[in-house]
Amino acid sequence: MRITKRVLLDAFIALTASILIGGGAWAVGVPLGFPYDGEPDEGQPAAKRPVLTEKSIAFGVYDPHGDFSGESNVAIEHIFLAWEDVDLSTLPIVDAYVHRRGRTLMITVEPWSWASNWHMNSSKLLEEIKAGAYDANIDTVCSSIARLNSPIIIRWAQEMEDAVGKFIWAVWTPEDYVFAYRHFVTECRKHLPDADYVWSPKGGASLAKYYPGDDYVDVIGLSVFGYQPYDKQNFGGERTFEQALEPGYRLVSGLGKPVIVAELGYEGDEEYVSRWAKAVAAPHPEFPELKAIVYFNDKEVFAWPQNFGYPNWRIGTPKVSNRD
Repeated sequence: MRITKRVLLDAFIALTASILIGGGAWAVGVPLGFPYDGEPDEGQPAAKRPVLTEKSIAFGVYDPHGDFSGESNVAIEHIFLAWEDVDLSTLPIVDAYVHRRGRTLMITVEPWSWASNWHMNSSKLLEEIKAGAYDANIDTVCSSIARLNSPIIIRWAQEMEDAVGKFIWAVWTPEDYVFAYRHFVTECRKHLPDADYVWSPKGGASLAKYYPGDDYVDVIGLSVFGYQPYDKQNFGGERTFEQALEPGYRLVSGLGKPVIVAELGYEGDEEYVSRWAKAVAAPHPEFPELKAIVYFNDKEVFAWPQNFGYPNWRIGTPKVSNRD
């Protein structure tokens, strides 16, 4: 069967499906990031699209609208996957899309559910992870990923040091987070021994306390976002990509691991986004361990502090591939 845009969209809307996992019936959703024919976003300037050349570092994208479906210079396709209440039968669809384009699949596994009736609190989630209650979930998720054809990068429980209310694992102590991260990687490696595992802090000053150790980390991911009005209010002026990346990079560069920007976005007027677009994928001798950037090509899903709302990171009008 040809993997068409219609098939991908059908996978997205199969939210009322249910499957049996670990002996129980779950109401399920699907991974986030499957490209499909969304509405064009005409509001962003053309200058916002990252400038990619033969000298660029590897470029990746979380691209639920398929804006980069026809781009031959995308190396990484990023999706998000809850480890509970998820329909893993849809994974081969995105795998076919990624494999057809010769890309690597980066999967951010989030240790919670997106179901509206899921009410696990932070301490209870940690308690159950420690007790092995989620080992079946890890086994099911990682064994399903292991059956895919694309090269795999696994990123688990990101931005753990940023306790601003986005993620319930971000209020764990560093010791508890390290235990949980190591446990996930240990269990997942039983199925995916050759995958690259990403430890992905946001880039805050306390990140080193959460480092799980060299044996559990293949790549370090950082989050870098540039929002023009936020810059002006909080940094005394507009920041460049380099200025936004530098604090986090400096904190992780001595750990001896490749560094990627696992989530990237920028929004502002045309001059502001043009500067970022020219800089993000350019070689940066000052950041020698930086190997890739992965753009978050969608509107923000969490409200920014100080009433800055939901920035729109999305870039331009979709480029539709004829390879579907």
